[in-house]
Amino acid sequence: MSAAAPWKIWTALGLVYVFWGSTYLGIRYAVETLPPMLSAGGRFGTAGLLLAGWLAFRRGRGGFRATGRQLLNAGVVGLLLLGGGNGLVTIAEERGLPSGLAALLVAVIPLWVVVLRAATGDRPASRTVLGVAIGFVGVAVLLLPGARPDGVALLPAAMVVLGSFLWSLGSFGATRVPLPPDPLMTTIAQMLAGCVGLVLVGLMTGEELHLGEVSRVSWLAWGYLVVFGSIVAFTAYSWLLGVAPVSQVSTYAYVNPVVAVLLGALIASEEVGPATLLGGAVTVLAVAIVVSEEGRRKRAALADVA
Repeated sequence: MSAAAPWKIWTALGLVYVFWGSTYLGIRYAVETLPPMLSAGGRFGTAGLLLAGWLAFRRGRGGFRATGRQLLNAGVVGLLLLGGGNGLVTIAEERGLPSGLAALLVAVIPLWVVVLRAATGDRPASRTVLGVAIGFVGVAVLLLPGARPDGVALLPAAMVVLGSFLWSLGSFGATRVPLPPDPLMTTIAQMLAGCVGLVLVGLMTGEELHLGEVSRVSWLAWGYLVVFGSIVAFTAYSWLLGVAPVSQVSTYAYVNPVVAVLLGALIASEEVGPATLLGGAVTVLAVAIVVSEEGRRKRAALADVA
């Protein structure tokens, strides 16, 4: 891991905190007049093509080296992450789920990853198990009627929980299958696969894009998601993985929901009731416990090897 100035690390972390935390609010405004699946597919397709252009400029044809198996694996992971995970969040927000509540439900991704690891033979530490148990209690509170605005059914919230599981499944699978050697190429393949999956589902479910009916706010939100949510934040995140401890980078998992709730309340006047505050606090605390414990275990393992 190469050294980097602390101010550069914290600047990159700030970008990830703010931009990824704000994507939930961006989705809310984008789907006001844009079809959810088609707009999400267009977002990732546009971002993927822009990143492909950047990769070609920086590294030429060599940056695109990958086997068919590697590309297939990256595509499947992209379908799980973007088609399943992000797609279900987008539909849920289009059906009225507040952006802050969606972010809190997505925050359980690290908990699902622990469950998947345990199901494949890993033995998590007792503190990690405790964090997972606490986290799912928090999710249960967030699914109660008091955490959802009047008129918002349980189904959109349940869709986000399913989406968080699919994102976790994709993240977990990405660590166990061969992927393209260049991380940026992996991301491009994932984004383009997610684009294809989202657009196909949108077309099959009857979504239509009427450009004359799309508001300026939705276009601005969509552009923000492409540039800042999909390109800038991801680039900062990828750079951080190479220069900062994983435990430090992973703090985005419990900072993003807090940012999303604050932005939703301040900008979109989303109601944050006692049940949302309680369930959110429990969930974020649980994620912090799991992330910190996993970081401690990795540091200890590295120390033993050294």
